[in-house]
Amino acid sequence: MKPLKIVICGLSITSSWGNGHATTYRALMSELSAAGHEVWFLERDRPWYAENRDLPNPPYGRTELYTSLEDLKLRFTDPIASADAVIVGSFVPEGIALGAWVIQVARGLRVFYDIDTPETLASIGEGSSEYLSRELIPKYDLYLSFTGGPTLKRLETEFNSPMARALYCSVDARQYYPAESRSCRDLGYLGTFSWDRQATLEEFLLKPARLWSEGRFIVAGAQFPSELDWGPNVEHLAHLPPSDHRDFYNGLRFTLNITRRNMIQAGYSPSVRLFEAAACATPIISDYWPGIETLFEPGTEILIAEKAQDVSRMICGISDRERRKIGERARARVLNAHTAAHRVGELERHLRDALSRRNRYSMSKAERTSTCQQTPADNCVNQ
Repeated sequence: MKPLKIVICGLSITSSWGNGHATTYRALMSELSAAGHEVWFLERDRPWYAENRDLPNPPYGRTELYTSLEDLKLRFTDPIASADAVIVGSFVPEGIALGAWVIQVARGLRVFYDIDTPETLASIGEGSSEYLSRELIPKYDLYLSFTGGPTLKRLETEFNSPMARALYCSVDARQYYPAESRSCRDLGYLGTFSWDRQATLEEFLLKPARLWSEGRFIVAGAQFPSELDWGPNVEHLAHLPPSDHRDFYNGLRFTLNITRRNMIQAGYSPSVRLFEAAACATPIISDYWPGIETLFEPGTEILIAEKAQDVSRMICGISDRERRKIGERARARVLNAHTAAHRVGELERHLRDALSRRNRYSMSKAERTSTCQQTPADNCVNQ
């Protein structure tokens, strides 16, 4: 595919504080640039990200901050208008107004990239979405979704997207790999606080920690309530920048994956933490959701738990030899299918297919117009 100019209007690439978007955008930007594409990332300058920038100057592509929608229009109309593809991400501030403007201005493909698809569709149904509306979806040439499976058909049939495709998160295999670690904890969880994950965290980590007082446990993530009682053998880190994620996973015997309620209901919604941990060959214990078996084989590449006793049995009963084998098999799966390079290849195919579809539609429309110009008006009413 010839090099493209791609402009991404995303939540954040400079700060991973309190969001999982930054790591995804960093991996994509890095691989897109390595593939020869010209990539811009436009980020709204927000105080909480400004105070927690762990990558203020990404070393790939071009990153620009803007202060308001008016500032974006004033400074970046030309790059957006001339791009081969403009990608608007979920949770972008004033995303509905921004998306409507991009659709009006951009001459290339207009793409929506949803890193939060189940949450997005639920909020649209409730009328509370601030970054995407039901009316905008058909106007985007392509809807890229973190959620695959049946949700893609729903986007096309119920929400009238002209083309919906899965673009899962991924991992940069150059940054995530097995390595020796000085720390050794029995079970760890990495993730921002979410009310609909907290009950599972209590069941899968805090309860096993109480049951096994000699075990060592750790939770890393922002926005947890200050009054939460972690217990004597659970360490909590308020924030862990991506640069420390590899060491975090390599310092664990097992890691925990917990899925949000809407993502469980939609299925086919892998977290980036799955791929990061697997790339480090750290065995994963996860809750179950439909489609997880299409990514990892339960029992051999990933462990599925339903209750605290399952977790306790796994972390105390699985031998080190078998534990290492599970991690190694998961790592092999990720390297074969879920790296950022794989995702860029998929993105290129999706963009090519969307462009082909739009060209066919434009040609068909032109042919209909030409036919009407050559045919009496009464015969063209229903064409």
